[in-house]
Amino acid sequence: MAAEPGPRIGSLSLGAPVIPHRFDLIVIGAGSGGYAAARTARDLGANVAFVDRGPLGGLCILRGCMPSKTLLATTDRLHDIRSADVLGVRAGEAAIDYRALAERKRKLVRGWADYRIAGIETFPVFSGQARFESATTLHVGNDVLYAPRFVIATGSVTAPAVVPGLAEAGFIDSDEALDLEAPPQSLVVLGGGYVGCELGQFFHRAGVPTTIVIRAPHLLSSEDHDLGVGLTEYFREEGMRVETGARIERVTVRDDGMKVAHYVQDGEERSVAAHEILYALGRVPNIAGLDLERAGVAFHAVTGIAIDETLRTSNPDIYAVGDVTGSYPLVHIAIQQGEIAGRNAATGAHERADYRLTKTHTVFTDPQVAIVGETERSLTAAGIPFVRGTYPFNEHGKAVALGKTQGFVKMLAAPGDGTILGASLIGPDASDLIEPLIVAMAFNATVRDYARIPHLHPTLVEIWTYPAEEIAERLQSTQTLAVAT
Repeated sequence: MAAEPGPRIGSLSLGAPVIPHRFDLIVIGAGSGGYAAARTARDLGANVAFVDRGPLGGLCILRGCMPSKTLLATTDRLHDIRSADVLGVRAGEAAIDYRALAERKRKLVRGWADYRIAGIETFPVFSGQARFESATTLHVGNDVLYAPRFVIATGSVTAPAVVPGLAEAGFIDSDEALDLEAPPQSLVVLGGGYVGCELGQFFHRAGVPTTIVIRAPHLLSSEDHDLGVGLTEYFREEGMRVETGARIERVTVRDDGMKVAHYVQDGEERSVAAHEILYALGRVPNIAGLDLERAGVAFHAVTGIAIDETLRTSNPDIYAVGDVTGSYPLVHIAIQQGEIAGRNAATGAHERADYRLTKTHTVFTDPQVAIVGETERSLTAAGIPFVRGTYPFNEHGKAVALGKTQGFVKMLAAPGDGTILGASLIGPDASDLIEPLIVAMAFNATVRDYARIPHLHPTLVEIWTYPAEEIAERLQSTQTLAVAT
């Protein structure tokens, strides 16, 4: 795929003409989505280059999924040890060596990053801030890059702190929380999404007195209420303080250096003090400095770059994938989008992204939360009828044997033919237990299909047969009644 002739660029230094570096495709951002786009396009014969400000590796590896799950693995194991008496194990007092924990995290992240960087560096890589000069030309430092097509995959950054007094008091965000060499003496978490929940529970289990303050009536406010309410109750049972329905007003600093979050709850002004505040109120698309207007790319500072189903922006020769689009901040979706954008950019095709299954996501708290497909909230909002079946872990034999009885599974199906529309659960190993439902839905299975599948016994995964059978029986009764009448 040959690049179109580029315009002659004027002098940048000493009056010498600058000849742009020419490529078929330039990918801005070398994270998971960008890497998937570049690799896919190159496999189709395109000459591809990366632009990245660094450090190389991407959010997931450096400051997201991998370091956070490494930390959570330690405190989850610590919690299992401390609660092992229910299984007849007397383990004595267990504690965390935080320095060893931090060193393990650094070593693993370095290994993952080195592996990814080795792949990135098989492409030409230009280090620095990308700035569009036109729809076909980028400036990166003193380099000028030309391509007929681009993929923007610059990810996201922590949302600006908008709470009055917070910047003055000082705080840490999720990036900084993952890099601490020692835990804070006490902590207030502002935000009850997946970042606030995961890191809040991590620090609590690491021995840090932790309070989560949220405006919503329960944690994970964007999910179905039964999931969010369940997690909130489990956190409180574990000893965490969760202040719900609390509107943050301001943050101040006491004379003793303690940081105080002031909030209104039930019409009363209240406050909570801690040595540190974790700001976990979301992320925003990373678009600063790109000069997207010069490339004809429409965007919004909060919602990100607008894309269509083929990942094209308002400029059809420029694509965007991953967090920068503000849609689904999930690595597996960024990868799917990157692969589609790479194919479309390399071939001019119009392949569309299908999010029916890929918007599956997990919150790695304990118990974990996992969701695939539609939820009760999404179906109700769309006016789509559904039948619901549930089953609790505290009535499931294997869960009882393991001492892992918190939570439940939930399946949603079409009232006509019983096609599975979605499933969710809060419980042990939810991130793994959701997988068979992803497979079933990929083949458009019905609840009857699922109920007929043999499952090993005793296993946690066989719990899904119960809501499937419940829905199938209800649909059969309804159909039998309809025939009888």
